[in-house]
This record gives sequence, C-alpha cells and structure tokens, in this order.
Amino acid sequence: MFVTNFGLLQQRHKYRDVILMRIVFFGTPAFAAFSLQKLMEKGKNIVAVVTAPDKPAGRGKHIQESEVKKTARALGLPVLQPEKLKADEFVTQMRLLDADLGIVIAFRMLPEIIWSLPKLGTFNLHASLLPEYRGAAPINHAIIQGESKTGVTTFFLKHEIDTGDILLRVPVEIAESDNAGSLHDKLMVAGADLVIRTVDMIESGPVKLQPQILTGNEKTAPKIFREFCKLSNADSVTFNHNKVRGLSPYPAAWIETAAGPLKVYECKPADIEDSVSVEEPFFIRQRHIFYQCSDGLLELLKVQPAGKSTMSAADFINGQKNK
Repeated sequence: MFVTNFGLLQQRHKYRDVILMRIVFFGTPAFAAFSLQKLMEKGKNIVAVVTAPDKPAGRGKHIQESEVKKTARALGLPVLQPEKLKADEFVTQMRLLDADLGIVIAFRMLPEIIWSLPKLGTFNLHASLLPEYRGAAPINHAIIQGESKTGVTTFFLKHEIDTGDILLRVPVEIAESDNAGSLHDKLMVAGADLVIRTVDMIESGPVKLQPQILTGNEKTAPKIFREFCKLSNADSVTFNHNKVRGLSPYPAAWIETAAGPLKVYECKPADIEDSVSVEEPFFIRQRHIFYQCSDGLLELLKVQPAGKSTMSAADFINGQKNK
C-alpha cells in the first residue's frame, strides 16, 4: 500500500469559512482522473485518493502508475493503493479518514465494509443511462448495438453491482462517426460535470433518489474478451460496422485471414453495386480491402496485421505486393 502526505488525512479543510464535506475518491484510468481534476478545480475537499497499485506494463515491463495516481500526485493529494480492499490496514486507514462521502469512478468492486463507511454514502459514476447497459463495458456495447444515444448516471452503491438508487442522469448523443474512443471522451467530460452536480446536490440536500425500475428487457454490457471481438461474415454489414466502431481503438475488432489475424480499426459499408463472389470473406480488389458480410461488403480502411503497426488500407496492400 502506497501512502503520500498521510498527515493530510486528518485535516478538516475550510473554504470561505464553510466546512466542506470530506470526500474519498476511488478511481484508476483517465476517465476517472478527469473528474478528480474537475472536483479539485471546483474547490471540493478530497481528503484521499484510492487507486490501483503500480504495475509493470509494456514490452519493457516498466512500473506504471495509474492516471488517477498521476493526477492526485500533481494535485498534492494523499494516495492509497491497497492490494486487498478488505485488508485490516486499509480498512483502518479508511476509518481514520472520517469521510462524509465516497465517489467511485472506474474502479474495482468495493466491499461493503468500505463503501458503507462514509456518513452520507458512496456514489458511482456509470457510463450509461442506467438501468440500461449495466456491466463492465457500457461504452463499447452501446455502439455495437447501434444506439444513437447513451449517457452517464450517478447512483448510490448497494450490494448488487450497478443497481443502486439513481441520483442524476444526463443523455449524450452517439454520432455515426463516433467510435469507442471518441464516445469515451464525450462521456468523460459529461461525467465530470455530472459528478460535480451530484456533489453539489448532496451538499445542499435533501437528495431525491430514483430507484432503478427493471422491465426485464434491459441491454447489458459484459466484459469483453478476445473471441467476442472477432467479426463474422454471417453478421450484417451494419452489425459488423458498429462492432468495429464499438471496439476501436481498444481492444479492436479482428478477422481471420490466410496470413493470420488482422485487426480492424476503421471501416465503412462498401460502395459496390455489383455482386461479388469470393471463396474467402476477406479479399483485395482494385486497391481496396473488403470483408464479405451476410448482406453486403465492408470496406476496411485502417488495419493492423499481427506484429505490425496500425496502417491504412493502401499501406497494407503495398506491403502485400512487396512480399
């Protein structure tokens, strides 16, 4: 467990002679770090930041800090990095914080012994309009399913994941040009604003909660594994196009070719009117790359062969000619 500026943990901060809520912030990636930065810019009293332990990453296995830790250190905030969230040492430190409110954004599932400690509760920011797209990958699945709208939701934690009473929600448009990366950035900005509004609402009180009412037909957002990312020529052009968008830039859709797996980062429905008969769904024709789907063709615009960098279709084709 890594702790910085532990002396700050016991301080009660004042802002213009008003005692501010003591907030503990939990998060790991850039999506969470952006909200942490905005909370501090708004003068919120963050008494500690909890994030993932440093870990080796990349080919050189260099130790890498989370984006939340980098932001917290730049802001001079205390940082806790517990390996185990139920460890006695961490639970004791959380109790010593005497927190009024917890905020969780893109972090591990918290045990009740931790999220129940803040006096006013702990709320989570989720990148969907709950109860739609509960789960680990709401941004990806919303695009894959062809949605034109998603959003962000704040809700109080309870035992079952993503099921707590809703505080606030705000919709966000999904443009036809959006992929998972661009939608992530839209939701990151909208989410930070919603977190600020949620804290302000809790500070001023009273808070009106909205229970999540289920119909049984809600779409889910389970964790994404490699096999799920594989395109199928049995699927439609529209579905495969949305799947590429929803998985770009990470973890990336891919297809099987005679030369091995090929990642696909960008594509479009092909502008070919005449029918095409091919033995393999992946083929090159007139200096364009195509993938045969159940009802037409996708033109692949940006790809990545195994062991290579991301490249345009033209560069890929030139590479094939030079072999």
